[in-house]
Amino acid sequence: MDRIIHATAGNGMIRMAVITAKETVERARVIHGCSPVMTAALGRSLCAASLLGNAMKEENGTLTVRIRGGGPAGSIVAVSDSSGNVRGYAENPSVDLPLRPDGKLDVGGAVGRDGMFSVSRDIGLREPYIGSVELVSGEIAEDFTRYLLESEQTASASALGVLVDTDRTVRAAGGFLVQLMPGADEALISALEENIFLMDTLTTILDEDGTDEIFAQVLKGLEYHLVGEDPICYRCYCSEERVLDALCCIDPNELDELLLSGESIEVSCQFCDRIYSFEPDAIKSYRDSLYNQ
Repeated sequence: MDRIIHATAGNGMIRMAVITAKETVERARVIHGCSPVMTAALGRSLCAASLLGNAMKEENGTLTVRIRGGGPAGSIVAVSDSSGNVRGYAENPSVDLPLRPDGKLDVGGAVGRDGMFSVSRDIGLREPYIGSVELVSGEIAEDFTRYLLESEQTASASALGVLVDTDRTVRAAGGFLVQLMPGADEALISALEENIFLMDTLTTILDEDGTDEIFAQVLKGLEYHLVGEDPICYRCYCSEERVLDALCCIDPNELDELLLSGESIEVSCQFCDRIYSFEPDAIKSYRDSLYNQ
């Protein structure tokens, strides 16, 4: 089961969350037909969005991560609810690249480094709060950490990883986020930095050891306490009503032209690829009901 596990350490001065998301990322891979490098890029983005969304205090809030670095992947979008359930897509999911010289997937090459990492928080206000930072590497975890530091002024460390098997399925996926509370002692900071520098490769730990070992290595030498966990999954909230709402929001002249053709209109959800088909009369009736409210 995919989940986010929470812990505190250093007398409450350290908060840590670990996410395991193998099933979530695998579902995204299947839905969008991702190549290995795009499975890793989209999977890391989904994990980042889930960690941020799960930390939101607003019960009905949503959070959207958008990454566009000028690379062949195009835009990557990941959306989380306040529980950490996510959905997402990549503009060019089939893009494939040679492995890097170190044998790893070239996520940075696919995403690019000339662009922005943006986070939009919709908490029910008139306008969402949007924060953006320039990409550091396109590898996503570094960009995620920079966003937290520059846009939210939170000292943080993170790692995100997706291990793709030889048959292109997801073997392991997840990551962690460590945040320091204001006033954290320098000794705590130094201990965390050293632990993270010396820890094993994240995907190896996820694949071979599990989440307990991530906490053990990152918080080595620090007393820590697990304080809860939340199940997460790949969840799309599309519905016929939402699609009809979207159709009725396009330019009226353009919609009328489509309706005059007399042919059914098909709409595909970007997040789950579900196809909705509507007859012109059904769209007209729904639009009339909106006008008469």
